[in-house]
Amino acid sequence: MKNPVQIAVLGLGYVGCVTAACLASLGHRVWGIDRDEHKVKEVAAGRAPFYEPGLQDLVRENIDAGRLSVSISAEAIDAADIALICVGTPSEKNGNLGLHQLRRVVTGIAGHLPGRRKPLIVAIRSTVFPGTCEDLVLPVFAEHAAVSVVSHPEFLREGSAVRDFLEPPLLVVGGNEAAAQYVAGLYCDLDVQPSLVSLRCAEMIKYACNAFHAVKINFANEIGALSQQVGVDGAEVMATLCRDAKLNSSAAYLKPGFAFGGSCLPKDLRALVYRAAHLDLKLPLLEAALPSNEQHLRRAIDAVLDLPAQRIGVIGLAFKEDTDDLRESPVVALLEQLIGKGRAVQVFDPRIQLVAIYGSNRNYILDSIPHIGRLLTGSLDQILGWADHLVLAQRQTSATIHRIQETNIPVLDLTQGGTAPSDKRAFRAAS
Repeated sequence: MKNPVQIAVLGLGYVGCVTAACLASLGHRVWGIDRDEHKVKEVAAGRAPFYEPGLQDLVRENIDAGRLSVSISAEAIDAADIALICVGTPSEKNGNLGLHQLRRVVTGIAGHLPGRRKPLIVAIRSTVFPGTCEDLVLPVFAEHAAVSVVSHPEFLREGSAVRDFLEPPLLVVGGNEAAAQYVAGLYCDLDVQPSLVSLRCAEMIKYACNAFHAVKINFANEIGALSQQVGVDGAEVMATLCRDAKLNSSAAYLKPGFAFGGSCLPKDLRALVYRAAHLDLKLPLLEAALPSNEQHLRRAIDAVLDLPAQRIGVIGLAFKEDTDDLRESPVVALLEQLIGKGRAVQVFDPRIQLVAIYGSNRNYILDSIPHIGRLLTGSLDQILGWADHLVLAQRQTSATIHRIQETNIPVLDLTQGGTAPSDKRAFRAAS
């Protein structure tokens, strides 16, 4: 470590103690602060206050080397470059976060600031909901120009926390760019690329990660339960599923966008849930997939209906780009609502040619929107010349996006999960 940083870690619980010992092992000068005298005495004696593989050796090594010190006093903040807040945010009875410890610690830090000229970065490592730094932390330091506030969530798993810290799967810092870069610099000796994001984004990422882990566990368990009921090895099913690193164990489908549709996903989910019900097997996660999709579609419909527009141009009609398949396309449901509300609508989809569509796809069109021929326009320029507001229901080519950007027509981009008009025209091109 060429440029060790002086760090005060406030809270020596699970996250704080691991963070303090690991940062010290990277060569930084670390003070651990906690009101619990038992924790402080244990760490001062070179012992971890709880069991975590590898932690006790790390604590003892850095206490002996003088890189790690502990105290019940917060005076170490006076010398610190960074104050890392690692206090608990336990659940209240109603499920909300309890922020009393965070509020107490932030107020305590502020008490050490009068007369301070040395810059201080306050990094919130505790798990907090988006907006907490803005609403609770920043106002406390509003009169202290030397203080910057960042969100720096942790991704430590009990039982592998030391390894997770030293071999981080993700490093996130959100807030002021200079302060975020400084905090990310603490980890310059580790093999990780920092993700420098906005303050609220950093706060939200921790929740997104944990929710995703929970969803994956429940998904595997529900597939396993259904597999067992029908005489299939669920472990073999999931192991085979995970071999697909292109679509399954990947970033595929993990971008906010429009509701799903098509001939496969809705049909297969319905069949799976139906069969499970006949086996008296409850699969709450899988049962919720279609209702969740319908709610997302409803949000999009409401957003379009709220547009202050007389003429709405919808770009994209099939259930996704580069197909002419309209079966269970969410755009069809969107158009039904717009037409039913008396909105003037035109639709452009370069892949839809009614004269070329046949079979079940054509039947679906004629049954769902029998007057679809009146809605379809023949060219992008035609709809751009007619509409006073555009709705993107599919990702578009770079050429189409460029053409839209040349106009002054406001856009609601549903392909990015948007529910408000975009002013930046930063639309996502189809890949």
